[in-house]
Amino acid sequence: MKRIQFMDTTLRDAHQSLWATRMTTAMMLPVAERMDRIGYDAIDLMGLIQFDVAVRYLKEDPWERVRLMRQKVTRTPMQSSIRSKSLTGFDVVPNDILLLWCDRLLDNGLRRVRAFDALADLDNIVYILRHAKARGGYTAGALVYGHSPVHTDELYARKTRELIERAQVDAIMLKDACGLLTPDRIRTLVPAMKAVMGNVPLELHSHCLTGLAPLVYLEGVKLGVDQVHTSIAPLANGPAQPATQTIARNLREIGYRVELDDRLIDEVGTHFRRVAAQEGKPLGVPMEYDAFHFEHQVPGGMLTNFHVQLNQAGLAHKLDHVLHECAQIRQELGWPIMVTPFAQLVGTQAVLNVVQGERYRVVPDEVKKYALGYYGKLLASVDPNVLDSIVENGSAKIALTPEPLADGVPELRRKYPGMSDDERLLRYSFAGNQVDEMLAAGPTKTEYDFRTPLVELLSELAKRPRVRRFYVEKGDTRVQLAR
Repeated sequence: MKRIQFMDTTLRDAHQSLWATRMTTAMMLPVAERMDRIGYDAIDLMGLIQFDVAVRYLKEDPWERVRLMRQKVTRTPMQSSIRSKSLTGFDVVPNDILLLWCDRLLDNGLRRVRAFDALADLDNIVYILRHAKARGGYTAGALVYGHSPVHTDELYARKTRELIERAQVDAIMLKDACGLLTPDRIRTLVPAMKAVMGNVPLELHSHCLTGLAPLVYLEGVKLGVDQVHTSIAPLANGPAQPATQTIARNLREIGYRVELDDRLIDEVGTHFRRVAAQEGKPLGVPMEYDAFHFEHQVPGGMLTNFHVQLNQAGLAHKLDHVLHECAQIRQELGWPIMVTPFAQLVGTQAVLNVVQGERYRVVPDEVKKYALGYYGKLLASVDPNVLDSIVENGSAKIALTPEPLADGVPELRRKYPGMSDDERLLRYSFAGNQVDEMLAAGPTKTEYDFRTPLVELLSELAKRPRVRRFYVEKGDTRVQLAR
């Protein structure tokens, strides 16, 4: 009976998908030790968006989050991802900056490093994976799944072989960030990849945006997938990953061995359900199948941004137009996969095209850089007419041929003397006073307090300006509160 491995995504991708990445360290720490004992093969903790939100919105030091979690999670390896040529923003950064980032991930206690490039230009990630492996880290090379004429089974098999040969990765991950995999496609794709993998394990990661991911996982396992990425409900389903509870139960039912502690999983789920209730956060629910999703492929969070942007422009009725525009732009730009940063590039260009009333009249710098190869080699050529418009209307400051970037670490250390490399990297990544504001907020909060029902009631009543006086009475005791 084959044992199926599980990677937990609750603390990284699940709240990124459902709670706009707003899970604080204090929400995680109370259940960290129990998650360590569940039996996961790995816990996915940090991506670049977690660093971004921690600094800019939560006012927490993300490096401190890693260290605090490492004190609690001592058995299960925790993982972070590196996104190709960029860090928290969309700009291309020097290679030595990315290697320093990799070093700091490992030195702060993460034992697994995953790297991916949405263009499948492996020159952008092989050197990172080799560096992490030389440092003793477990490495996973991720291939992002795309739904287009150029993203063929043959392409994924070739890139899988190349990753294993060039980077000697410990695992290959099939990363379906847009929730586009179907049971039919997985039946041809997984065998093509497994045929060139030898003993290297295959991880499967998908989102429930079309409701198909749980079925895709079961089919994938039957075809040789070794590890599935799941979230503990209630942070599962919806735009997040399938629920650990459901996938574990179904795999056991069809004859696979799953070595997870169901009791601890339920305790962690209860904790986050209470957090969601107190913080007003949504719970994950299964989504209906939507065939239109395969056309526009816009991630769930971007749809919300579209609503806001179009409402502000008085063009809320143009949403379907924008989504169709996304589909057309993807084709014209050579089928980029709708993940960061390309999802944002396509989405921004689509909104501009619709709002301006003229396609490619305004071209963001990042779109021009993409078309000119700043982010890497494109899998398909940009439509020549569109390329002409992008070059003509984009910033003249962007050279037609990208120049190699000089090393950045020496200048970074000269610019910020007397600091740790952790703080230097944050200051490199975040402009203005954002790091200073984070530091001024004080130490990371480590305790999460659940309010009692009485305190919650009084807190809600206090928010209502028309309530001037209220009473709390129990037995012979009566408390009167007034303002």
